[in-house]
Amino acid sequence: RDGQYWEGEKKGNFSLPLFIIIGNKRANSFWAGNLPPDEELHMDAPAEKRIAFITQKYKEGKFRKAPFAYKTKEQLNKALCAAVVKQDVLETLMLLFSGADAMCATGDPVYSTPYLLAKKAGQRLQMEFLYHNKFSDFPNYDTCFESGFSEDSLHSTFLCEFLYKVSSNTAKLLTEKKLKEDCNKRWCTLESGFLSYYENDKTTTPSGMIDISEVICLVMHKSDFFLNRGDIFTFEIYLMSERVFLFGAESAYSQRKWTWAIAKHFVPPVAECLLERDCDLIGQLYYKDCQNLDQWRKGWFAIEKSSLYFCLEMENAEEDSIYLRRLQELTISSVMQNGEKIDVLLLVEKGRTLYIHGHTKLDFMVWYAAIEKAAGTDGNALQDQQLSKNDVPIIVDSCVAFVTQYGLGSKQIYLKNGDSSSVAELLESFKKDARSVKLRAGKHQLEDVTDVLKSFLSQIDDALLTKELYPFWISALDTQNEKERVRKYGAFIRTLPPVNRATLAALIEHLYRVQMCSEINHMNPHNLAMVFSSCLFQTKGQTSEEVNVIEDLIKNYVQLFDINEDQVKQMDIENSFITRWRDTQVSQAGDLLIEVYVERKEPDCSIIIRVSPLMEAEELTSDVLGIKNITPNKDDIWTTFEVLENGELERPLHYTENVLEQVLHWSSLPEPGTAYLIIKRFLTADMIKFYSEKNEKGSVKAGNLKYKEEPSKLLSGNKFQERYFVLQEGNLLLYKDMKASKPEKVLPVNSLKLYFGVKKKMKPPTKMLCFYKNSHQKSTQIHFVLQHADIWPPVGKARKQSITKSPKIGGLPLIPIHQEKNTCKIGRSTEVSGV
Repeated sequence: RDGQYWEGEKKGNFSLPLFIIIGNKRANSFWAGNLPPDEELHMDAPAEKRIAFITQKYKEGKFRKAPFAYKTKEQLNKALCAAVVKQDVLETLMLLFSGADAMCATGDPVYSTPYLLAKKAGQRLQMEFLYHNKFSDFPNYDTCFESGFSEDSLHSTFLCEFLYKVSSNTAKLLTEKKLKEDCNKRWCTLESGFLSYYENDKTTTPSGMIDISEVICLVMHKSDFFLNRGDIFTFEIYLMSERVFLFGAESAYSQRKWTWAIAKHFVPPVAECLLERDCDLIGQLYYKDCQNLDQWRKGWFAIEKSSLYFCLEMENAEEDSIYLRRLQELTISSVMQNGEKIDVLLLVEKGRTLYIHGHTKLDFMVWYAAIEKAAGTDGNALQDQQLSKNDVPIIVDSCVAFVTQYGLGSKQIYLKNGDSSSVAELLESFKKDARSVKLRAGKHQLEDVTDVLKSFLSQIDDALLTKELYPFWISALDTQNEKERVRKYGAFIRTLPPVNRATLAALIEHLYRVQMCSEINHMNPHNLAMVFSSCLFQTKGQTSEEVNVIEDLIKNYVQLFDINEDQVKQMDIENSFITRWRDTQVSQAGDLLIEVYVERKEPDCSIIIRVSPLMEAEELTSDVLGIKNITPNKDDIWTTFEVLENGELERPLHYTENVLEQVLHWSSLPEPGTAYLIIKRFLTADMIKFYSEKNEKGSVKAGNLKYKEEPSKLLSGNKFQERYFVLQEGNLLLYKDMKASKPEKVLPVNSLKLYFGVKKKMKPPTKMLCFYKNSHQKSTQIHFVLQHADIWPPVGKARKQSITKSPKIGGLPLIPIHQEKNTCKIGRSTEVSGV
């Protein structure tokens, strides 16, 4: 009675012998094995209900009973290969409709499919059944069980429509030429986890099928393509097998309908929040973050406009995002994995570090291109620029950093004009990809950089101070009381858009820093205001009112932006440091950057990090080890070493020593560029115990050493003199010889800086001891233990880290900033001195 419906809806095509062999009762034991009594079809049921029931029973498999205990698709396929050589066709039917693949690989090079195995065994009915069902859209085992889909959700979407289609079997991106040559209209259906395409809507056998469970990424093109057939709206499907399919719909609505339905099939419930977004790209990637850098895990990612949204494979993970225009770093590197080289993309945003790689080279390049595009500049508005971690356009940060480093001591900085062609070229480079522009002394002229900054602020779509607020800024000048006027300025600043507000804060801080050096550069607040008023208001020419407003902002920077006394003091220290030592480096925001090496002084071992005024050696060591993903053994002690004279002398810093104080001291050295910091292993727990026991309180060490004091005394000349040294009760005593009863000098050990090594030019910055022994490392350790009672934090105390550091994703506060290496020339050594 239901033959007309069965003919159109049945799963597979059966000949009469197959029906007889299987039998209705045996077939129903599978298809209706889980049919609830209240859902059985009654003889007098209307046609609509019969259609719905048969669809649920055979197409959706809603009442199907799974008689197998197989847990993987591989197990099902193996069972299918074993079943087809036997007579029981029902077992083959149940395996196929439980998720086995009718065209799976058998492992036999000659009989490579289940059909050929059945042919070899002479099982004619098995051959017929497999032949008729080799292209049937069976449910996919991986999708149903491993990805967490319910069968209801898997089969809930059915679409059919004419689409334009291009197929590529090679691992190459589709070209415009291929699109135009091979784009043909096909009748397409999406049901039961398969996208099938036919020559036309009358054809019953599909030309091909796409198993949606094999999809690794889906690309939606928001712009339409014109292919001499009218406007079409395209989307691309990338498979694990590196096949690419491109389809085109005749409307944006149809495109969205198809892409949403396809994504609904292959994105698991844990990441279904991504489906609510108007994505350009969605799919699965492998990732590592700072929570676990040891292994790759799978995550689901989607790009919407300039944001990367993701759901990571971790317990209680929620949707997170990275604003791609704010990336501090976007770089590709290659790593070896299981003997194969793979490309890895590093993304760093506001200290958050994420590594990702694709399933194939092809889908990786798709993701990289999409991320790179989304991270780029898109328009002339301030908020459309590539941004720093502080939401300041990178072009502003870069120019400010360069001028801070090289222009604080330059007379009439910002008043001198640059070369117009160089300025235009540099400005265009910033607009194209600000993140890739690295300003370098010698390559870029100071006047060109200052003109680029002024030009950018003059050319953005709206003024930094906004044209809407112009009358308010000017009217504030009517308030004679300065405190009240500053209060009004503060209110206006708070109403600015976030990027405008952050940019204004960075710029005014920079101008405040410049005017702090006005005795050198002759740029006081009024002169700076004369330069920047027309840029910040975007007015032709300038008025005295505009100049007065900008001058007020510069003078009252501390009050307007809640800058504390320590921050002002730090700026003053940095200014002094920068103007005295030209080789120092300054971050984009004007903070002091210090180059630190790990284990050895080689380019690959170098990172540059921001150092705060309060940072201690322990904090620096912990942060750098964290960045380099180095986990010390529990018995090892790593510490920061100060190295002078290009490695000739070194000393370990005590964990409580202030790092910035040591670095600022380098500016007084004859050649500051020969000093650097290095972090390496120093002591082990066993060594500490050994030296501590050996040098208990009350112990005395004595011996003859050669000694020279600088500046040299006239009578002693420039040679080393032999002296008898005694180390006792925290003091170093110098005697003329062993027989002398009174020491010539008494030096408290805790007041000394003990450098170890071979100093070829004896011009130390302070009193030093230079040891030249084969047991150099041992000497360093002994004297460090003698000098400090507590060489490392007490047992049980957590290692000090940056206050912003967090073990969670988004927690790394210090990110490597790749810059050109210092190329300052080192003076030639003239003599070797030692003991």
